[in-house]
Amino acid sequence: MSKHQVIQPGATLGVLGSGQLGRMFAIAARRLGYRVHVFSPDDDTPAGQVADLEVRADYLDVDQVEQFAKQVSVVTFEFENVPAEATTACEKHAPVRPAGSVLYTSQNRFREKSYLRDAGLPVTPFERVETLAALQTALARSGTPAVLKTANWGYDGKGQVIIRRPEDAAAAWATLNTDAAILEHFIDYESELSVVAARGLDGSLVTYGPIWNTHSHHILDVSVCPGPFSPTVQKNAVEIARAVLEKMDVVGVLCVEFFLTKTGDLLINETAPRPHNSGHLTIDAHATCQFEQQVRSVCGLPLGSARQHRPAAMANLLGDLWEPGPPNWSGPCGDPEVKLHLYGKREARPGRKMGHLTALADTPAEAERIVRTARNALHPTM
Repeated sequence: MSKHQVIQPGATLGVLGSGQLGRMFAIAARRLGYRVHVFSPDDDTPAGQVADLEVRADYLDVDQVEQFAKQVSVVTFEFENVPAEATTACEKHAPVRPAGSVLYTSQNRFREKSYLRDAGLPVTPFERVETLAALQTALARSGTPAVLKTANWGYDGKGQVIIRRPEDAAAAWATLNTDAAILEHFIDYESELSVVAARGLDGSLVTYGPIWNTHSHHILDVSVCPGPFSPTVQKNAVEIARAVLEKMDVVGVLCVEFFLTKTGDLLINETAPRPHNSGHLTIDAHATCQFEQQVRSVCGLPLGSARQHRPAAMANLLGDLWEPGPPNWSGPCGDPEVKLHLYGKREARPGRKMGHLTALADTPAEAERIVRTARNALHPTM
């Protein structure tokens, strides 16, 4: 297949990974007439429940990965922790979009930060550390507080610890139990925001946001769009996101997460080369959601409109909500401005993303109020 050939509806799309992002991608792909195969080490997964074929095998089983790629017209991925060996194996038989090189860069914090810094983009100051002695030396230069993060496989606050005093270095290093980490300066930020963007095979680009994000225990809690940012911040965030996708030559969807400092500067915290949790509100609030854009972009179709119908807010539903007993779904579903999205996961665990709520309203503040009230209604006696 030609590198620039459009993959028409009716073809089969392959997804590495089978969680909720793959599920929502598969639903969008089916609406456009595509078939979907998913590949992961698990079965009866959120994506597998709605896919045409669910392949269960290890990502490092190269023979199985290659066989999977032979049966599809294009391969994409729904989370960063897919080993690079898997995308390399797929590329022998089908285009991978975004390219495996994008995944390789984004899935390692040191490679990611170094790439962005060398491209002239604003990132949080960082140093690579591989030993406790190197950490202590880096702390002497940067001072405390600082944030120590594993270089690989981190998400939702996993693989990181705040060091508030130099004497806490040894305990922090032991907690991460790694030989590859980065130390970042602690940013005293005003707020966190994200820009979700899609870039087509022809280089065209559309963006959502900036989206205002609040976190709880390092996990995204509520997202609001439009965010309460000045025109200058909005313009700069979109321009930086555009530069990231263009410099990395992304074909697909990528999210850029930012810190907005108290002096009004934007610093890239991290990138995610796939649809993003903060962009889930686009399903209900925008003419074309982030998942349909992912389908369109990886298939080479023209991108859709990112026009927003109304202000919106999204609230995550974590497994903690199941601990007092089954949630009362009639509560949020009784509000005509609220949409419920559940991911089909079999087991609810604390911190596990089980679904989300989206609320639409006339103002962003009202949308946020509605979605928080709806989530509280899941357990009205609490």
